[in-house]
Amino acid sequence: MSMSFIRAVALCAAVVGAPALAQEKAAVKPGFSYPRDHPIRILVFRPDVRTGSQSAGGAITPQAEWTRDARNNIATALTAAHPGGAAEVVFLPEAEGETAAVLADYRALFGAVADTVLQHRLFKGDRLPTKKTGFEYTVGPGIAKLATLAGGGDYALFVATNDNYGSTGRKLLQLAAVLASTAAGGFGPTVTSGQHTGYAGLIDLKSGDLIWMNADARMGGDVRAADGATKRVAQLLEDFPVQPAATDGARP
Repeated sequence: MSMSFIRAVALCAAVVGAPALAQEKAAVKPGFSYPRDHPIRILVFRPDVRTGSQSAGGAITPQAEWTRDARNNIATALTAAHPGGAAEVVFLPEAEGETAAVLADYRALFGAVADTVLQHRLFKGDRLPTKKTGFEYTVGPGIAKLATLAGGGDYALFVATNDNYGSTGRKLLQLAAVLASTAAGGFGPTVTSGQHTGYAGLIDLKSGDLIWMNADARMGGDVRAADGATKRVAQLLEDFPVQPAATDGARP
């Protein structure tokens, strides 16, 4: 079982498990502001995109073609979005050997940080006493060396989405459950069709500190289509910190 799947389940549980929980979808490191002396350059790690089909019984079957299309669509939408007013949004190139291993290590490290933020910061519930306030998370300053892979950069953006689309059988089962619940006066089995979760996080490449993160367990937009991916990216980038207007004249 992949860590991405476990993370998606945890994200769903954080929101769905207790209706009374208050959701803080996005958080920014207190006191953060972009530099005013130059346009910012954001390096994007290859988006962690997963898609699958959900059978009537709830089993998930990964769909490679959907995932390929979704990853391409999300990458295109991210480039067009210019998060935060960035002058450049550059995807880190595919790598081999030791460099590929380092990139994989930082993806995994960010995933571990994201797990902590999801559990103890963005969704109120099981919070550690030290995580109830503030926003002190980091992957360490070693990430700075990755900027050289793309000709330099100020920040690194990580994006992950997990989408499972309900089959016709699953949707019919959901409808039957709704009808049964209605007939029973609101009491009865609950069946969901499809799961759509995602999160994004921004890392300062100099310090390795987490600057901003946004997550949602009920995302919209069918990422298999270009317009759906554009909607998804807009949701992922909600409350993304914006660069001060002082550098507007320097942007393309």
